[in-house]
Amino acid sequence: MPNKFRNGTSSNGSRRDELIKKLVKLRGQAEKDGLEKERVRQIFLKSWNSAAEVRAENKFEDGESNANSASSGLAPVVDRVWSFLLYWLFSKVPAKKNTLVYVFSLIFPVMLAFLLMLYTADFSFTLLVDDVRAMPCLVDTNFMVMEITRPVENCDICRGFDSVPVVENLSREEFLERHAYSGVPVLVTGATANWTAMQAFNFSFFKQLYEGIDGALLNVEEECQFFPYNTEFRTLAEVFNMTEDRAAFKENERTWYVGWSNCHPEVASVLREHYERPYFLPVDSESSALDWIFMGGSGIGANIHLDFVQRPSWQAQISGQKIWTLIPPPECEDVCKESMKVTVNKGDIIVVDTNIWYHSTYVTPGEISITIGSEYD
Repeated sequence: MPNKFRNGTSSNGSRRDELIKKLVKLRGQAEKDGLEKERVRQIFLKSWNSAAEVRAENKFEDGESNANSASSGLAPVVDRVWSFLLYWLFSKVPAKKNTLVYVFSLIFPVMLAFLLMLYTADFSFTLLVDDVRAMPCLVDTNFMVMEITRPVENCDICRGFDSVPVVENLSREEFLERHAYSGVPVLVTGATANWTAMQAFNFSFFKQLYEGIDGALLNVEEECQFFPYNTEFRTLAEVFNMTEDRAAFKENERTWYVGWSNCHPEVASVLREHYERPYFLPVDSESSALDWIFMGGSGIGANIHLDFVQRPSWQAQISGQKIWTLIPPPECEDVCKESMKVTVNKGDIIVVDTNIWYHSTYVTPGEISITIGSEYD
């Protein structure tokens, strides 16, 4: 089953997300102010030092509350290696002149950080061995691993344009030639005009659908994936058990935004009664059996990340409005614009290879945002 990269919900993941968001914000401000690259580096280094102090404080508190836990073993290593790598990637790594230089630039800080961890007094080899033995996977699919192992991208994905192309009535031929497999994103406006999903899909629809089909909720938990993002929900069942007031985003209620994949055949059959393959996809392309659904209220949706779904994907905005931020891979920063924002309105479909483009989303105030999407080959 394809795995979609999900933001960590641990304290390490939260601090990581904060660093990434801060970096993106700084880059955007720098672009707006026209700052020189060296000045951007100085600003980021200042933020880096502040973040390091926060990590040290959190680590001290964790040590007091759980001195015998595994956090004194592998967790500090992972946290420090990740932080050092993030710092190196965005502050030290030069633009890629050749693959060997870039690969060395990635591997060297990891090796150095690990050696530094071995040297520090709080590192315990015994706890490290215990942690490794307890892991279901020796190497987790996280941002650091994905960044190190991902292939070098062709910067034609963003060369020569500074905004996401927006097209109406996109033909199959044009889509195939310019976007289908090139990595160049596109926003197709008014692409869901004939879908009954535009009237049918809402919170109550999904709640009744999943609670009405035996095993559907458990299937998401055991066979598919659930993304709680910045909520306290652990499962889709918990989402559907929230109060009516919170589900309707009543005043003084906490906002929420979640996502999940569906691989239950009965649920898929019902969903696909209300939507169809985007009309512009190549006739001979095959769609994934998975549906990706994202739903929630105003605020940050997904923090910046890469996916790991093997194929390009599309997302249709069924209700509400969502702003996407797309950032090209680091090797293309001297060729392409550092980031692009595109607003996806109700009825639009965005096509983007989320395995290549770093991306985040923001739901604008107003109607609940509901999107459904899938992959194609």
